[in-house]
Amino acid sequence: MLIAPASMHAQGTRQKLKKENQELRNEVDSLKKAMEKLRKEKLVKDSIAKEMIGIYEENEDKSAAGLNPEDYNAETTDSLLNIWYMHRQVSGNREGEGYDMDSVRFSSNVSDAVMKERLENMNSFITLPYNEKVRNFMILYSEKMPTKMGHILGLCQYYMPIFEETFNKYKLPDELKYVAIIESALNPTAVSRAGAKGMWQFMMQTAKSYGLEINSYVDERLDPFKSSDAAARYLQDSYRLFGDWNLAISSYNCGPGNVNKAIRRSGSRDFWAVYDYLPRETRGYVPAFVGAMYAIKYSKEYGLQASGVQMPAQVDTFEIHRNLHLQQVADMVGIPMSELKNLNPQYIKDIIPGNNKTYILRLPFNYSSAFIENEDSIYTYKAAELLNPQTLVKAENSDGGSSVSKPVRSSAGGNSGGTRISYKVRSGDSLGKIASRHGVTVAQLKSWNHLRSNTIKAGQRLYIYKKGSSGYSSTSSKSSSGSSSNYVTYTVRSGDTLSKIASRYGTTVSKIQKANGIGSKIRAGQKLKIPR
Repeated sequence: MLIAPASMHAQGTRQKLKKENQELRNEVDSLKKAMEKLRKEKLVKDSIAKEMIGIYEENEDKSAAGLNPEDYNAETTDSLLNIWYMHRQVSGNREGEGYDMDSVRFSSNVSDAVMKERLENMNSFITLPYNEKVRNFMILYSEKMPTKMGHILGLCQYYMPIFEETFNKYKLPDELKYVAIIESALNPTAVSRAGAKGMWQFMMQTAKSYGLEINSYVDERLDPFKSSDAAARYLQDSYRLFGDWNLAISSYNCGPGNVNKAIRRSGSRDFWAVYDYLPRETRGYVPAFVGAMYAIKYSKEYGLQASGVQMPAQVDTFEIHRNLHLQQVADMVGIPMSELKNLNPQYIKDIIPGNNKTYILRLPFNYSSAFIENEDSIYTYKAAELLNPQTLVKAENSDGGSSVSKPVRSSAGGNSGGTRISYKVRSGDSLGKIASRHGVTVAQLKSWNHLRSNTIKAGQRLYIYKKGSSGYSSTSSKSSSGSSSNYVTYTVRSGDTLSKIASRYGTTVSKIQKANGIGSKIRAGQKLKIPR
C-alpha cells in the first residue's frame, strides 16, 4: 500500500481551497454586479424623478388651480399630462411615459375614419376638430396605457357619480368631470411639489378663495365632495369670463391671466387660433381631456377593463359635533383604518375637530348600524390617549417646529392669507403682554388658540396672525357692536346660498338672516355678517 507524501496532501488541499476561493470570488463579483446594477437603476429613477419633480417651485400667487406656466421648464416638460407621469414614474408603471406629444405620431389599428366618427358621435359640449394633436391623445389614452386606464376606470365607478351630481347642481356640462383624470388620475391625496393638492389639484390660496377649509386638522382639497364643488365653481367662473369651454378648461391649467394674454396676442377667442399663443404645457391640456373622455367612452371597444378598487358602493354620512379620532371609529365599529381614511382623506391627522364646528364622517353603508349603536361609547373609547391635550397640541404643531408656518384657516373664521407665527410662551408671559408685543388683542389670541381662560403656561405654543392676514384683519371679524368675536364679514360669491354659507361657517340660516335682517335671497357681492 502506497502512502502519498504529506506535501502532496497539502498541495491538494491548497488547490481545493484556491478553487473554492475562486468560486466564492466569482459569486461575490456576480453579487456585486447585481447590486451595482440595482443601485444604478435606483439612481436613474431617483435622478429622473428629482429632475422632473424639481421643475415645481412654490408659488403662493397662483391664480389657477394648478401651477403657473412660469414654473415649468419647456426643455424638460411638454404638458400637464407629463406631470402626472412624473408622479407615477417611481411606482414602477411606466406606461405612456417619454412621448413628445408635440412631435409624435402614433399608429393605430383603428382607422382615422372610425376615430373621427366616434369623436363626432360623442356629442360632447366641447367641440374639437379631428386633427393630429387630438388623434395622438385619443390613441395615448385608449391604447398606450391599459393598466393605468384600468385603474382609472375602477376609480370612476366610485368618483364619477359624485362629480356628475356636483356639476349637475351648477347646471354645468357633465363632461367636465374628466378634468380630474388629467389633474390627478383620480387620486384624492395627490400632492405636487408646489403644494397643489387633491384630486382637483388646488393651490392653497385658490382653494381658500373658493371656500375650502385648510388648517392643522382638515384639508378640504382632499375631500372629493368639497373639492369637486370648488372645481365646478372655478370652471363656472372661467366660462363666464371666456364664454368658451375650451378656453375655460385651459384656464384651469394656466390661469385666466395667461389665457387672456394668449387671446390678446392672437386677436381671436377661438381655441385653435389661440392655441399657439398658450403656454406650451397648456396646449396639450384640452386634447388630453378629449383623449381621456374618448378612451373611457369607448373602453369596451379597446378591451379596457376596470381594475378592482376597494371603494364601497354605498356610503352613509354622519354629522360629527365633538372631537373624534378615526382610530376610535375603526376599533369600535370594526372598519379597517385604511378604508376609513380612504373615505375621509380630508382629516389629515386622523382627527375630526368637531368641538369647533360640525364636520362630516363618511362610512360604508354596512358599518352604519354599528356606528349608530355604539356612538356614545365611540367618543369615550381611548379618548384620554387619542385626544388628550398633548396629542392635539402635537398635531397642531407638527409642521416641523418652524416658527413661521404656512397660512391656515383660523378659528376666528377668516382665511389667513398672510403669515401665521407659532409663538412659544416664556416664563413670565401673559396674554396681555403677548398681545401687546404682536399688535393683536387678547380676544383674538384666545379665539385663534381655542383658549377658554387667560391662563397660559411656559412652553405652550400659541398661533398669532400678523397684520395683513385676514385671520387677523379687523375687517373680517368686526361685528355691528364693535366686538371682534361675534361676527365675521363675508362677501357673497356667485353660486352661494345661505345654506352653503351657514354650513361653511358652522352656523344656521336663521342666525344669518337674523344678524343681517334679510330673507332668503342673496346676491353676489353682498356683504353678510356671519355669527361665530
